[in-house]
Order: sequence, then structure tokens, then C-alpha cells
Amino acid sequence: MRFLAYRKIVAAAAAQCLLGAVALCLVAAAVLAQEPQRAPRTENAQPKPSGATPRTADGHPDLTGVWNGLGDNLNGVPNQLANNGVIIESDTSAHDLHGGLPIAVFPRNTNRPLNSEQAERAAALLRRSGSNKPIYKPEYWEMVRDLDKNANEEDPSNNCMPAGIPRAGIPSYIGQHPAYAIFIYPGQGGLIATQTMYRQIPIDGRQHTPLQDLDGTYTGESIGHWEGDTLVVDSWGFNANTWFDQIGGYVHGENMHVIERFHRDGNTLAWTATVEDRDFLLEPWTTTPRVALLNPRPNAMLPESQPCSERDLAHIVTKEHH
Repeated sequence: MRFLAYRKIVAAAAAQCLLGAVALCLVAAAVLAQEPQRAPRTENAQPKPSGATPRTADGHPDLTGVWNGLGDNLNGVPNQLANNGVIIESDTSAHDLHGGLPIAVFPRNTNRPLNSEQAERAAALLRRSGSNKPIYKPEYWEMVRDLDKNANEEDPSNNCMPAGIPRAGIPSYIGQHPAYAIFIYPGQGGLIATQTMYRQIPIDGRQHTPLQDLDGTYTGESIGHWEGDTLVVDSWGFNANTWFDQIGGYVHGENMHVIERFHRDGNTLAWTATVEDRDFLLEPWTTTPRVALLNPRPNAMLPESQPCSERDLAHIVTKEHH
């Protein structure tokens, strides 16, 4: 009898445990359902827009949002390919968006996320695959080549300095107001390691301060205006302490002039920047268009970045780009 009673107690306890496990699974499923389910990227095309483009009371597209859903991240093979203008149709077929010519590629043999080391190395290689490169005056060719070759030591970002404009790319957060916009660029490590930056962009019709009256800064004096549905941000008044693209040793002078264009289409934000520098470049250079995806969570917040603390520079032993 005692044995039968013991078995009933055990059976009842097991049933309660099973019910509890089922309940926990249901709760977990409900929690997961609240999180955005992001399918892995199996190809490198830029994201296609979806949904309507919201507009502000004055009729302009509303760029407000957290733009970290995909797009301009520096790490990861798909983003690097799309943002550098290299489109792969298959393991053996690819072309360059800038020049339109076919190029040689290596096959993607996995869709799993890359670890930091793999992502950085792939990114450094792929950023050099596209043909869209600035054209320097001949007297600077060797200097730019040497800076690129020795980027592990020469890159300004190695000392946790601000990325500057246009190197920072698309801001991860935009807050749009009738007379100004706020851009926030979180600090990051990896291919470049930079501290957090912010910009307040007036769009109230004011004019630039004369260049000779400005002290050069990392983000320059930026003034915005609308051309149709595109926000155009015109900047000058820079210092010469940054490069203007993620890699390449692309230095510039204090007279650099940058014109950025932001265009929202549904849940995507397209960005280009045109760099003019008569001291260094033979002609203006425009970046390959990059596209960022709006964070799909309506209550998305921009997380705090870890402080940039450079500990590797003194221990570099090779010239490998990563």
C-alpha cells in the first residue's frame, strides 16, 4: 500500500512538473513573439522598402527613428557587399554597380553570423572590391597607398578618435524637428573603433559661416535643406584629422566640403555623400549609395555604446587589415 501511495505521489508531482514546463514554454513563446523575428540574410542585395513613408506636419518625409535594423553596419559580409556596390547573383556571377563590369567573387558557404575576427577580415577585403574610389592628385598617390598599407598604425580611429564626416555613414538615430535634426552615431569597435558622435543640423534657412571664420572640427558646420523629399546636409569647416571613408587611407584637408543626401522610402533610408577637396582630389567623389533599415520595433531605443578603449595598437605585429 505504501508503495502504491508513493507511486501516486510521484505521478502527481511529475504531472505538475509537466504542466509547469508547458506553461513556461507558452510564456517563452509569447515573449519571443513580441521580439522582431529577423530572417538570416542569404543574399547581399540592399533591403527593399516596405510600408508607407510617414510625413511631418510641414509635408516633408519624417526621418525620425532608430536606423539600426540592417543596412550600414560595418561588419558582416552581406552589408559590406551591398554598401560597397558589389552585387552577387550566384557563386560564380557578380558585377560592380559603379562600373557595371563583372568581377570575380568567392562563394558564400555559410549564412551563419561571423565572429568579430572573421567579419573584420571579410569587411576589409570586400571594401576594396568595388571600383568606386576617389581620384587623388598624382603627388598624393604614394602617400595614400602607404597610409592604407600601414592602416593598422596610421588610421586615426586607432586612437579612439571620432570617425568624422562622411566616414561615420548613416546615423543610427535621427530625431527630426521643424527647424533642426539630431543625428546620433554610436561608438563602435572592429573595422574602425570610434567614440560616440552627435550632430545638430539646422534646417531653418540659415547660411554657412564663412569658412575662414570657422575653427575646424570633426563634424564641421552642417546646414540642411530640403530638395523635394530628400534632406540635403551641406558641411564644411573640418579639421584634417580624419579619413573620409572606412578604409583606403583617404585623407583630406581643412577645405573639404561634404554634401550628404538622405532619402526615406518606407522603412529604408538611403544615404550618399559627395566629397569635394580641391587640395587633394582631382574631382569630387560620391560614395556608393548605402541603405539602412528602420528598427521594426515601435518602442526601439538606441543602446548605450561601450566606451572606446584602445588596447591593441601597441601590440600590432603584422600589417594585416582587419
